[in-house]
Amino acid sequence: MTRSMPPYLSFDPAARRLRLDPHEPAFFQNPYDAYAFLHGASKAFFWEEFGFWCFGGFDDVNRLLRDRRFGRQNPAGIPDSRGIGEDRSHLAAFDGIEVNSMLELEPPVHTRLRTLVNRAFVSRQVERLRPRVEELANELIDRFEPGQVDLLPAFAAPLPITIIAEMLGVPVEMGPQLLDWSHQMVAMYMHGRTRETEETANRAAHDFSDFLRGYVTERRKKPGADLLSLLIAAQEDGQKLSEDELVSSAILLLNAGHEATVHQTGNAVRSLLAQGGDPGRFFTSPEATAATVEECLRFDAPLHMFTRYAYQEIEVTSGVVVQPGETIGLLLGMANHDPLAFAEPEVFRPGRADQKNVSFGAGIHFCIGAPLARLELQVSLKTLFERRPELRLAEAPRFRDSYHFHGLEKLAVSFQGNAK
Repeated sequence: MTRSMPPYLSFDPAARRLRLDPHEPAFFQNPYDAYAFLHGASKAFFWEEFGFWCFGGFDDVNRLLRDRRFGRQNPAGIPDSRGIGEDRSHLAAFDGIEVNSMLELEPPVHTRLRTLVNRAFVSRQVERLRPRVEELANELIDRFEPGQVDLLPAFAAPLPITIIAEMLGVPVEMGPQLLDWSHQMVAMYMHGRTRETEETANRAAHDFSDFLRGYVTERRKKPGADLLSLLIAAQEDGQKLSEDELVSSAILLLNAGHEATVHQTGNAVRSLLAQGGDPGRFFTSPEATAATVEECLRFDAPLHMFTRYAYQEIEVTSGVVVQPGETIGLLLGMANHDPLAFAEPEVFRPGRADQKNVSFGAGIHFCIGAPLARLELQVSLKTLFERRPELRLAEAPRFRDSYHFHGLEKLAVSFQGNAK
């Protein structure tokens, strides 16, 4: 059944052109109504406000994430050429991080960096963290104020930032500062950023880099069992990470190691509580817990747009041709609700036979931290609802005005009595 067009957007079917302000509250609070309409109208469209072609069909997104004719590295130069004005001198520190970030690079440099970093994130290494994640989740629940709590600062944010800080070997008490730097840097990827946004991000990149260089110097003199020490020592075919590559990799791991997990934790709790009844029914076994987390990732993903550059002239889909250097947008949240890929995509159903998602991407840029994120979500959500089965929403959650990074600004929940 074709959905009616939401009143806050306009769509020209002949030209496949969409006009939709991503800062429109009705949209960023619930993008799925627009997605449902677009799935019926056209899964590929030129989004006027962004200025590039976007793709929201599951098969298209999955295919394009793996298509090596597209990549993250800007062929016109490093890094993102879509700055405010032509002069980027005010972004020197930020650009210095981006130029060595594996997320923004392609082979062969990307391959070397990812191979060196990946050793800490393979499933068998991550599985060793399960007891620590469970311990930390219980500690955070024990600290809840009686009656009501905002789960984002009390639970969703401190858990992943603590784990990644402990992995890297930087002080956990720096967590709030690391979060501030991260938020200021990822604001660069939002639609409609300003000169102030860029200058704030650059200061954060400068301070973040200086902080980490100090710890790199310490670890060179006195290595430990932490990830920073392992990255310093790691070699591939006789090559090591340079200090700039090391700092960029550590910043990427710290930012990526918590940003999406915080959003997904909040989105998941919201989705689970919206089902009514005892949320513990979704966590009756390890298999049920894993399936629930996968459905949470599909149902309300933390990242809704991921961009790629074209490296040659390509007919992406019928009638849509992009030129070298042009950007395309891959709409992960829309792909996860494609009715051609999922039966009743708007229904939350952990046991669905068509369980899959593109929330972690695909191809060579598949999220390196996916095993860690999955483990953190499985353990933290199961522990939360075992300890606080009576958890209920205290007020309607509202999403932040940040379309790319789809997460709540607050998640107030209420409960009674003592935790189990």
